[in-house]
Amino acid sequence: MSQTADLIIRNARVLTMDETAPKAEAVAIVGNRILAVGGNDEVMALAGGSTRVIDAKSATVMPGFNEAHMHIFMGSLSLVQLNLHAVHGFEAMKSAILDYAANNPDEPVLLAYSADYGILGELGPTTRHHLDAILPDRPFMMYAPDHHTAWANTAALKLADLLHGRDVGIGNEVVMGEDGLATGELRETNAITPVARLASTGGREGLGIATGGDPENLTPEQRAVDRAILKRGLEYCASEGLTSLQNFDGNLYQLELMADLEAAGELPVRIRIPFHMKNFMDLSMLNKAAQWKKRFASDMVRGDFVKVFMDGVIDSQTAYMLDGYGDRPDYDCEPLFTAEAFDAVATKADSLGLQVAVHAIGSAAVRQTLDGYEAAIKANGKRDSRHRIEHIEIIHPDDIPRFKELGVVASMQPVHVPGGSCFPLEPTVTRLGEDRWKYAYAWRTLKDAGARMVFATDWPISPVSPFECIQNALTRKPWRKGDPDQRMTLQESLYAYTAEGAWVEFMEDRKGKLKPGFLADIVVLSQDIEAAAPDRVADVRPRITICDGRITHEAP
Repeated sequence: MSQTADLIIRNARVLTMDETAPKAEAVAIVGNRILAVGGNDEVMALAGGSTRVIDAKSATVMPGFNEAHMHIFMGSLSLVQLNLHAVHGFEAMKSAILDYAANNPDEPVLLAYSADYGILGELGPTTRHHLDAILPDRPFMMYAPDHHTAWANTAALKLADLLHGRDVGIGNEVVMGEDGLATGELRETNAITPVARLASTGGREGLGIATGGDPENLTPEQRAVDRAILKRGLEYCASEGLTSLQNFDGNLYQLELMADLEAAGELPVRIRIPFHMKNFMDLSMLNKAAQWKKRFASDMVRGDFVKVFMDGVIDSQTAYMLDGYGDRPDYDCEPLFTAEAFDAVATKADSLGLQVAVHAIGSAAVRQTLDGYEAAIKANGKRDSRHRIEHIEIIHPDDIPRFKELGVVASMQPVHVPGGSCFPLEPTVTRLGEDRWKYAYAWRTLKDAGARMVFATDWPISPVSPFECIQNALTRKPWRKGDPDQRMTLQESLYAYTAEGAWVEFMEDRKGKLKPGFLADIVVLSQDIEAAAPDRVADVRPRITICDGRITHEAP
């Protein structure tokens, strides 16, 4: 006797991501699994009296999106912070900041995000003096879109004891002015955190990046606030069609909050959270990561990989480069790990069966990471490790074939490309140097060289919408005539956001595709995405999101 479906989606243009049966008309679900995928008539034969039937109205139905690189706590908090994206000029910035301050009278430190590096235009780089002219009496700090640079006013610098500078470690900087006082520009986490932790959340949203550690002396009330912030952020992700999140800062606190939400039946998306290996940690700390992998191993919450930062970003010149910067050829910056230290981390983590994922933006950082993965292979033998490099915004041509040779995954964010929908060309393209443009944000180049590739947004660095990200992958234009065409196809982009995302998590046997027996992670779109013009893909919306067989979002 055949099973009766709990839910059927019919009249759909189903994209299964299953190469053996790539398209269908209907999908049936029972419990948290896919019961059947096929034609309307054969699937409707599984309907019973209590089966809910959804008419897709010829829109696309596909596996739920897998966001392969994001920061859930910071992203969730950004939903209530001041968003300065697309704000340009002093007067516009002033108006936005003053309105936000008036609406948040009790916030001890006002925080904004996505402030462009050139937000003040002809006034030049932002300083504390510009911010003081807007808000002299209340501590205020705004993050650059990449969250690797922030600008604070004098009140915030004084409160955090940064006005007279401070040693904040390799690759981090409190930028100082000719007057011997801080300019207000703070580069990288160690410089930014002293201000962030004075805000109402105590900076807990950044602990997974700053220290990898957990909050101390936490009250039940503070934990309840954090849980509510995260729950709201997770629900927002579900509303964008996401069914899986791969978080890229980690601590035990976040994992335990996610496990608590799972136990309460309140977790609307699957999530994996890493152990964040910092350069001040002893190698023995990786044993803790191995323990997390065993403890958090459900299909909803997993703590099964290691995150490492190798460098910063191009715009603030904290990325580790080969042969300097375009506008500063004698300066390479320094990596956050020495080659010897990272080789040891990669080798130890690999020996414990842990996947490693490294933030590496500069060409030297990418090379040093590849070298570390090669050292792990030499020490431990080759295995199906699926180690990753995150971002890869500039690569030396000699390192392109090494991704396929070493089996390293390229984790990339098309929405980050300068001149795309989110970020301006400058200062990035000048700092890269024109002679290196052909090897910048080189998705197609890496893909054609045999690299396995996943896509993501790095939320809140850019909006979490997969559709905007995909549109950038489809429509990118070269910065000059003769540069490589880095555009991806729609099918490649959707695959990178679904099946390939499941593969990089070692879950390709049960999610990322619509096929019988797989987990019921499905998104019903507002239209046929294959019929959308490439420059209109961002207009596509999720109509219904289903995770683990439960409807987690349904548009009005």
